[in-house]
Amino acid sequence: MTSIETVAAATRTDAAPSGLAVDVGGDQFIVSGPTPRLSWLLPRGATHQERYELEATVDGEPVGIVIRHTREHLRASWPWAPLRSTQRVQWRVRTTTDLGTSGWSEWSRFEAGLFDEDWTARWISPAESDHAGYGRRPAHVLATTVEVPEGVASARLYATALGVYEAFINGERVGTAELSPGATSYDRTLYAQASDVGESLRPGANTLEVVLSDGWFRGQVGAFREPAGWGTVLGARAELHVDFADGSTRTIVTDGEWTSSRSEIVQADLMAGQMTDFSSGHEAAASVLVDVVHAPPAISWSPAPPVRIVDTRPAVSLTEVADGTWVADFGQNASGWIRLADLGPAGTRTVIDYGEFVGPDGDLSTTHLDSVRPGEPARPFVQRDEVVSSGGAEVFEPRHTVHGFQYARITREGGTLDASSLEMRVVHTDFRQTGTFASSNDDLNRLHELARWSWLGNAVDIPTDCPTRERLGWTGDYQIFVPTATRLYDVLGFSRKWLQSVRDDQLDDGRIANFSPDGRRIKHNLQHQLAMMTGSAGWGDAIVAVPWELYLSYGDRELLAENWDAMVRWVEWALGTARTARHQSRVERSPEEQPHEQYLWDGSFHWGEWIEPKPRAADGSLIDLIHSNPMAWFMSDKGEVGTAYLYRSTATLAQIAQILGRVTDAATYAATAEKVRDAWRTEFLLPGGRTVADTQAAYVRALSFGLIPDDQRQDAASRLVQLIREAGLHLGTGFLSTGDLLPVLTDLGHADIAYAVLFQRTSPSWLAMVDRGATTIWEDWDGIDENGVAHDSLNHYSKGAVVRYLHTHVVGLRQAESSVAWTDIVVQPIPTPEVTWARGTHDSPQGLIAVEWRTEGDEIEVSVDAPASVGVRIVLPDGTTSDARGPHRARGLHRNREDER
Repeated sequence: MTSIETVAAATRTDAAPSGLAVDVGGDQFIVSGPTPRLSWLLPRGATHQERYELEATVDGEPVGIVIRHTREHLRASWPWAPLRSTQRVQWRVRTTTDLGTSGWSEWSRFEAGLFDEDWTARWISPAESDHAGYGRRPAHVLATTVEVPEGVASARLYATALGVYEAFINGERVGTAELSPGATSYDRTLYAQASDVGESLRPGANTLEVVLSDGWFRGQVGAFREPAGWGTVLGARAELHVDFADGSTRTIVTDGEWTSSRSEIVQADLMAGQMTDFSSGHEAAASVLVDVVHAPPAISWSPAPPVRIVDTRPAVSLTEVADGTWVADFGQNASGWIRLADLGPAGTRTVIDYGEFVGPDGDLSTTHLDSVRPGEPARPFVQRDEVVSSGGAEVFEPRHTVHGFQYARITREGGTLDASSLEMRVVHTDFRQTGTFASSNDDLNRLHELARWSWLGNAVDIPTDCPTRERLGWTGDYQIFVPTATRLYDVLGFSRKWLQSVRDDQLDDGRIANFSPDGRRIKHNLQHQLAMMTGSAGWGDAIVAVPWELYLSYGDRELLAENWDAMVRWVEWALGTARTARHQSRVERSPEEQPHEQYLWDGSFHWGEWIEPKPRAADGSLIDLIHSNPMAWFMSDKGEVGTAYLYRSTATLAQIAQILGRVTDAATYAATAEKVRDAWRTEFLLPGGRTVADTQAAYVRALSFGLIPDDQRQDAASRLVQLIREAGLHLGTGFLSTGDLLPVLTDLGHADIAYAVLFQRTSPSWLAMVDRGATTIWEDWDGIDENGVAHDSLNHYSKGAVVRYLHTHVVGLRQAESSVAWTDIVVQPIPTPEVTWARGTHDSPQGLIAVEWRTEGDEIEVSVDAPASVGVRIVLPDGTTSDARGPHRARGLHRNREDER
């Protein structure tokens, strides 16, 4: 019943490397630092590389050919002299592989940025008059006029800001990046942008303008809209470098000759919204302020792709809910803004309110997003843009704010609204997609789309928890989702950029801030309540978990090295806290500390498992234990969670140390991890694989982290299954462990239970979201409850980590256990009657891998197409295995041998 077939792939001995890439970002072109790293894909059909030859020109001059005898084709170090500012590079590669010496690749191009030490521009700031305070300040226009002679050969604009800026030349917007210079920890990191503006310049007078608003630097932060603490004075810095056909050059810089005036954007805040008055006229220009910004950081160049408008969607429906009030439904919850071309006659005011939900009356409702502190009135949630028409042909596109929304309420007194003039602009980091999933089951396909859209809506330059209420880069959220993110998109540069902020925000004692960039600057405000709630297991552990996951997916050893010190400081702080602080319950149990307790991380604040499904009262209503008794929750013992994460991070740190050649550190942390694991077992593990907590989450975490001894793992898994059955085949896991639930069940022989939970249609479940009309993943399992009432954020990606299971177990494509950067894969689909076929792709660092399987009767056929450099093992449900490289097919029984018996 079993057959194995290797499908011959056509190869050409003259095939060349492809996919040339540099490990940096850029808008219209790639912009690097002085020593970029170079990557390429091997020629098709090659199993390994024996050597490579690199050839390059810098500013059109050859710099020679470099030969390296190595198998490494990912992130090869720059072999020539470090680049200087603004140099332009083209490079190509050829390889010698098992197929012989290839042809040369196509040329690839990038440019060096303008390095910090070479900037001659001054920091200029707007001349600000009285205004209404943070969240309501206007944007300003900083401008100059320059004469440019004929014969422009090329021109580059280099610009950055403390605040969000747009640059214009002769009224033409520069580049395609949005919300520049991006979200960073502005006290230490600031990125610039480079743009090709040669086509925008004309002989004679040219106007250069920078429109500058508060942005992340000086706007509102978090659910309670507190002011960002990065600084109080906005600033911009720009240089226009012009090359002429005769070989001459000219540089125009920001300086005291520029002018400042209020723009037609009379209010702008990333969270609150933007108000534009096209009828306001022009304010008299004043001189700019020069070099008054406080201690700006050095300028560098981002490794991440830019934020862009990635899609434009018309309204699915436009319903007039009252005179002069319409609600538009765009059919998809996303991040972005509305573009409105119909602004009405002069003086017409249009108000746009954004949200995720409409009530039974069809009107927009945002009360589920209001923020509440115990003992304080609710902070109403508002995302609002306004525009006043001049009667001209202006188009309103609020680029100095961003919103999370599916619906918009448009209010215009005494006017009409042309539905065709209304569009949703979808705005987020412009990732390269690397993963696809499709199956015979429409529910799974839809669930995958919910998770994909939820991730994108929360990836506006940083990984946020939600694009509405908070928009904070919570560390816990991303460490949960990053294994899924790497399957969906190329997130390496994006994640490296975010990790820079995590390191920037690290407290002096080693704690990792709850979110980064941390505009509240907790590292300098240790008396703030947030400081008391900083240093939580599962959140701070992101500094270890995220680089490790990225290393496994992309093979970037340097990423581990650049985060090593921050990892060590975090783990040492946690170990020190375990030694010196005890939870009150253990003090009450025994005034004398037991020996194992020095490795229990229980005496400091932890968020814990966080938002497990709510229990129900006798009347069927949901009970919110955190809000009903927040002090009891705050003081409860969460040492099981803390110690589990302490073990995982310490053990991971030992592995990282080994990779980095830190042999002594590797041995030290490995030994410490064993002591932490033993302490966890002593305190939280009962005979027979039972945990003291005895919750679904506790078993999932213990099994996933390797805390349960091998001889008790099946007992623990059986208890997990029993708890799921007692819950009516519903999950009971919370924030931290839900993503691991289905893989743990399946890998321990309970795929039937995993699929029962996956296909569960009543809450708490993923398909309840699908059935209730979700277009993104909800924060609460009952984000829209059975009565149609909304709760919490409706776009909160963490629970979407389940779709990794669709790739790894439904399609069955995963990395081999010892593999890094997808050098070896295992294809082991786990069929279920609800799915008769599935397919998926992953555009890996080795090239595109595609898997498809179909069942017919008792048989399954699995097809794999992978680069020849990737080792492939296919494991069929009947237990048959086959090993090969390249295209491969296998056919066997659609059930395992145990089932046959």
